[in-house]
Amino acid sequence: MKLKLVSVFLLLLAPLLASCQKLLQPVDCSAIYQQDKSKPSGVYTIYPAGERSAVEVYCDMTSEGGRWTVFQRRMDGTVNFYRGWDQYKIGFGNAAGEYWLGLDNIHYLTNNKKSELLVDMEDFEGKKVFARYSSFSVGAECDGFVLNVSGFINGGAGDSLSYHNRMKFSTFDKDQDNSGGNCATSQLGAFWYNTCHHSNPNGVYRWGVDKTLYAVGVEWAHWKGYNYSLKTISMKIRPVL
Repeated sequence: MKLKLVSVFLLLLAPLLASCQKLLQPVDCSAIYQQDKSKPSGVYTIYPAGERSAVEVYCDMTSEGGRWTVFQRRMDGTVNFYRGWDQYKIGFGNAAGEYWLGLDNIHYLTNNKKSELLVDMEDFEGKKVFARYSSFSVGAECDGFVLNVSGFINGGAGDSLSYHNRMKFSTFDKDQDNSGGNCATSQLGAFWYNTCHHSNPNGVYRWGVDKTLYAVGVEWAHWKGYNYSLKTISMKIRPVL
């Protein structure tokens, strides 16, 4: 009799345990925020493509209302961003510092939900600006991880990303840009290059004004031009509620 009661209890408990498990596997930082709005900014584990896709990210819970999942961040030059296709596909770096979340994960996060983008940046003089886009998504690998971005909102940075709209992602070992050469090679980075860029957030980390090599730094041309490499830049997304 006791054994039967225990079995019935476990059967009744199973759905609750399953629902709790789902709550503990948030797909993005917005889901974490919705579970507990007091959560501070920091490193969290998310599951962009289900329970086997755990990955650490930095969640920005304060900027412009919070809930942002950071997919790209430069802040000190400690991580090499001049990498090949496979690395940009799966991601690299450290969520507590500089990192790239991975094109697969960015696709998963923006494929099923309408998402917006915030790009925060700072120069070496301490000035901070941003650019925001009301619509942002990245296509599947079979189509080249095509960028779709629109709805620019100016936070002082100017619009250096719309030029890259509808471009495929390019690395030094997978050239998909619109130029006659290889933008990833000439600009020493990896991005949705056109011919070649107005923004180069994955370029070489340098310290402010540097004219020794043209347009290879961490740049946002409509703010600081092609000979100024930014101190920090982070690109972050959240679903539009």
